[in-house]
Amino acid sequence: MAEKFNWEEFLDPYIQAVGELKIKLRGARKQYQKKNRHSPIEFVTGRVKPVESIKNKARLRGFTPENIEEMQDIAGVRVMVQFVEDVEEVLELLHQRKDFKIVQERDYINHQKDSGYRSYHVVVEYPVETIDGNKLILAEIQIRTLAMNFWATIEHSLNYKYQGAFPEELKTRLATTAKIAFALDEEMSKIREEIQEAQLLFSPPRRKVDDGVENRDDFDEENNW
Repeated sequence: MAEKFNWEEFLDPYIQAVGELKIKLRGARKQYQKKNRHSPIEFVTGRVKPVESIKNKARLRGFTPENIEEMQDIAGVRVMVQFVEDVEEVLELLHQRKDFKIVQERDYINHQKDSGYRSYHVVVEYPVETIDGNKLILAEIQIRTLAMNFWATIEHSLNYKYQGAFPEELKTRLATTAKIAFALDEEMSKIREEIQEAQLLFSPPRRKVDDGVENRDDFDEENNW
């Protein structure tokens, strides 16, 4: 990428998009809570890819200043759910929205990667209102269970350390833990109704709308994407 490329100006719409998407998805979760219904959204995080990460990916994938906007994951939002079944409900919510357009979907849950990675990726075309007019950008929304996220976060850290060249023993262990995470999701699905009933019965009083968001929602996983 050119050294004179204005990264701050380029990334501003992505930062705005991530902030707006997090607010909208957290708002959907609160609507479920206020109706005393199970929310398919457990919590939401987001990040804008760091400049060095963008540069590295650009070098690997052949992006230039002229086509860098085609990179799909500069803006990223992650929706965490409790159960695999919740993924479908979140997808329905996304498809019903009129404030962005879904342009691509990748199902790594039913078609997991060879590494064991599981998640559902949705790429959206999101309109950002600026003082110079409407700007369309691409953003990636990842939907995954807590078990999927735990495995993916650990794998990402190890991948950063080994740059993808995992020792064979570690690769085997990661494959094993991926199967364990999958089994955990399956077992939780079998008792999903019991869990949801218990959560609705014993959930604490809902906060007022102006009380702010939960702390875990404010954690942006910049280093895990």
